Amino acid sequence: MRVTIGQLREMKEKGEKIVMLTAYDYATAKLVDEADVPLILVGDSLGMVVLGYENTIPVTMEEMLHHTRAVVRGTQHALVVGDMPFMTYHISVTDALRNAGRFIQEGGAQAVKLEGGRGMAETVRQIVSCGIPVMGHIGLTPQSVHQLGGHRVQGRTPEAALKLIEDAQALEEAGAFAIVFESVPAPLAKLITQKVAVPTIDIGAGKDCDGQVQVISDLLGLYTDFVPRHAKQYAKLADIIRGAVADYSAEVKAGSFPTPKHGYTMDESLLAGLKKRPKAAPPGKA
Repeated sequence: MRVTIGQLREMKEKGEKIVMLTAYDYATAKLVDEADVPLILVGDSLGMVVLGYENTIPVTMEEMLHHTRAVVRGTQHALVVGDMPFMTYHISVTDALRNAGRFIQEGGAQAVKLEGGRGMAETVRQIVSCGIPVMGHIGLTPQSVHQLGGHRVQGRTPEAALKLIEDAQALEEAGAFAIVFESVPAPLAKLITQKVAVPTIDIGAGKDCDGQVQVISDLLGLYTDFVPRHAKQYAKLADIIRGAVADYSAEVKAGSFPTPKHGYTMDESLLAGLKKRPKAAPPGKA
């Protein structure tokens, strides 16, 4: 059985911390699921850490659906959330409903995530009314990075802080089952967490949120172009991979790989018979 949004709400009520990670492929999702992580986000961060884009903005629905299907195939227990890419829910509610539905119907996800607060509340309400769970995302919203003037901490002025409180309350009222806070001052995130009944998920917003989310590529030390301040590298797989590839290359060049144990044998008498066979005539020369 997969984790439900009701179980996540119960975790907040009991004070149990919620663990969330991103995943973008079958193999990684399978490992994360086996580690009993209850929430997996197929984030549009795949644009940078998987596809090599400069930011999340170029990511398309087709790319998101492709990776979401792979993650869903690799999981049995986690609730899988599909991240709605740039301009797939902004133009009209009709577009938002259609694309959210595609994540559920074609991608196999159990929920979607979208960025924005009060301005997106009605869109959230309409999607939820169709039976699709929605996770909100406020604070630093990467799809609005140009408008925000870069990757900056949000909510440091009284006006900005009040806006974030109102954004969170508007999303809760619209029916969002959880809200991601990105790059928000920890004291403010704690205050909002206390003011809303739905789970809050931190990424650069402090330990007092109800849960934490990290990009799996940051956590494993796979993506080395940029390491965010909020990330902790629990492994340095990039170094391990470089070393393994270098060892493989060296052994191939030296002729020490492959060895007989990496191949297959055949009956020597059969091989001898094949060697004695006359050379076949070229086509048309028979």
